[in-house]
Amino acid sequence: MKPEIDPKLLDDPLFRELMEEGLAMQDRFSAEPVYARTGKGYLKSAGVAELQRAKANGKEKRP
Repeated sequence: MKPEIDPKLLDDPLFRELMEEGLAMQDRFSAEPVYARTGKGYLKSAGVAELQRAKANGKEKRP
């Protein structure tokens, strides 16, 4: 069963950006077997390039 998405949301740029971000990281989430019932887990790193981009973005935003 697939939940229905309000058609007005599909035109919202913020909604689209958040959905793209969420779907892009979906395959990186790894549930811990111990926490399988609670849904807890961790997000695997996308690699060194991701960390370098995050650091660069953080430095750009500093005054």
